[in-house]
Amino acid sequence: MMNYKLLWIFLLFGCQAFGQLTWSGQLRNRAEYRDGFGTLRLNTNEPAFFISQRARVTSAFKSNRVQFQASIQDVRVWGQDASTISTAEGARLGIHEAWAEISLMNKKDTSLPGFVEYLGLKIGRQELVYDDSRLLGNLDWLQQARRHDAMVFKMLHKGWRVDFGIAYNQNTDAFQTDGTYYVPGNVLPYVKDSKGNLVPTPSGFVPLIAANGISSKTGSAGLINPPSTNALGQNYKSLQFLYLAKNIAKAKWSGLVVSDQFGAFQVDSLRTIAGKDTAYIYGRRYHSNTLHARWTLGSTLTIPLSKVIQLYAAMYYQTGHDKDGLNLNAYTSSFALTYQPKQIAYVAGWDLVSGNDAFDSSKMNRRFDPLYGTPHKFWGLMDYFYAGTGSPKGGLSDAYLKVKYQSSNKRFNSGIDLHYFALAADQKAMDGQKIDPYLGFEMDWVSTYSLNKFSTLEFGYSFLHASDSMVLAKDLNPGTAQKKASWAYLQLNVIF
Repeated sequence: MMNYKLLWIFLLFGCQAFGQLTWSGQLRNRAEYRDGFGTLRLNTNEPAFFISQRARVTSAFKSNRVQFQASIQDVRVWGQDASTISTAEGARLGIHEAWAEISLMNKKDTSLPGFVEYLGLKIGRQELVYDDSRLLGNLDWLQQARRHDAMVFKMLHKGWRVDFGIAYNQNTDAFQTDGTYYVPGNVLPYVKDSKGNLVPTPSGFVPLIAANGISSKTGSAGLINPPSTNALGQNYKSLQFLYLAKNIAKAKWSGLVVSDQFGAFQVDSLRTIAGKDTAYIYGRRYHSNTLHARWTLGSTLTIPLSKVIQLYAAMYYQTGHDKDGLNLNAYTSSFALTYQPKQIAYVAGWDLVSGNDAFDSSKMNRRFDPLYGTPHKFWGLMDYFYAGTGSPKGGLSDAYLKVKYQSSNKRFNSGIDLHYFALAADQKAMDGQKIDPYLGFEMDWVSTYSLNKFSTLEFGYSFLHASDSMVLAKDLNPGTAQKKASWAYLQLNVIF
């Protein structure tokens, strides 16, 4: 009989001989009080309180020829499962990352070709994080985070960094699967029809679900698949990107080109019969291999103006066709000035995200989609914009001021962010008149303290005072929602 202890020792020392094998883990618990987080709270609703958790274990191997990393995570809300789980409930674990990076060229390794300093291929399930995560980021604030199934060629040469990535999505590899069209949403197995009856979701069908859970025919407010909201409800069929970066003295320049394609669909409706009720499910049926291609390109520039002042600027343009097939002509820009004399940093900036003008009869879509970034980091911590809660049709203007203090021992830091939100393009009220562009004011306060080298305690509190225009931007009826919102959380993050 094989001695498994000896085999384990052999494998362990074998890995150490040819490379480095490491393990790491994370346990992150977050308690949240929500009174208007993401959208204004309806007068008929009550504030919410819950505790969520992420548990993640990561294994990594590194040698001069190959790198490998896999991370398994479990994400849940406390109490989501009964104390005794039946086998019928299924597995709760998921693979967050599973990738390998293979060295193809490396001047430091004489046994490999050396036309460039380094050339590698990273393939598998991985995070795509570039620059400040404005367009490509891991969305780490969410417990489930974000990852892509992709392959990325990575090159380093004479101070240049060049990454070229490709992703291609399909639903199944089953035999006798016709075509390569892709049903993009994470569709629930059951859906409510137009009369509120719970019925099975038709195969290959993406229902349009209104905020009240009833199928929507118009496809306007509150859908799970609204445009310009960080790929909410609709994954891409395929994606390609090219990233370039170079440090020039103490400044850094980077450029990014992203092309993502979405499958064409046909608006459809299906009749359902539940008891005496005859109702309909309205939605989209993806039926062809035709793709709508969208292009996003732009660059960022970070320049130190002095030892204590730094300028950041970014501009991106979006063209081609959106995921609904409409012509696209949109942009976003960001400017920020940071002043940090000692332990306190002051940041003043302005973000502009284009939107559609309600008084413009053109069919051109001018709503910029921030792709697959980390919106929680930029447009207010209460996630009112470009997160899973949607985005205003008129775009967004965000003027902000941030102040952050860090102690000399770096164990404690605390900061306050102030945001002045407004629409970027004109919008109409229900009577057809132009509305005030001012959306609201948000204050975010976050403090972090390191308990030890493994554990960090973080507290946050946010307050938002919304205007009547915010009510309309969130597709709510006037007088039905609270215009003062607050949110607080306490988070313990353990990393080893």
